[in-house]
Amino acid sequence: MKKGFLFEAYEDQVATDWKTAIGESVSCRDFQKIEDILIRESKQGKIFYPPVSQIFQALSITPFQSVKCVILGQDPYHQPNQAMGLSFSVNDGVAIPPSLRNIFKEGSSDVNLPIPSSGDLSSWARNGVLLINSILTVSEGLPLSHQGIGWETFIGKVLTGLSDQKSFVVFVLWGHSAQKFKPFINADKHKVIASVHPSPLSAHRGFFGSKPFSTINQALIAHGLDPINW
Repeated sequence: MKKGFLFEAYEDQVATDWKTAIGESVSCRDFQKIEDILIRESKQGKIFYPPVSQIFQALSITPFQSVKCVILGQDPYHQPNQAMGLSFSVNDGVAIPPSLRNIFKEGSSDVNLPIPSSGDLSSWARNGVLLINSILTVSEGLPLSHQGIGWETFIGKVLTGLSDQKSFVVFVLWGHSAQKFKPFINADKHKVIASVHPSPLSAHRGFFGSKPFSTINQALIAHGLDPINW
């Protein structure tokens, strides 16, 4: 079977230790249906985000070996110039989306973090926080447009690899979409933090006041790991 551009992107972008951890269970077949849909939509004049060069960004910036925490998002931002391959993150200079603004507000309330002027969370990713969505692409203007086309299966393999092979990870599942992935995580071995999504539609129903930043670091310290430098 021809590799296809998605599998080639996976091979090019994903850190070597990730390929070792999950590589044997990932093949070009995992991405064939997804690729077919992306090609068809492109021929119809539709745009998808993020660009191919950033689809696997999360597995490039945060090596398997360094993962201490996972923040699982739903799918990429669906407006131009927003999605950049890390869940909830946008490039420096892009207006901070409402959900991320609420995350920053909770960080300020929880651990006295200053509210950043940039929505780029790359520093978190480099500090051991895997910022990954359960769906890695989206059509412009259409949230959840690539739900059910194969990404969830791939992310299940990513989470299973972490759960099985890491001694301790904090998994942060905000919202119903993220919480569907609980079965891939051994909650007896790892810490799972589940709450409502930071979206303006739900943040006041339990996200604000949930203290995720301090909870994550307390759990890491309790297991002899360095806390995240938020």
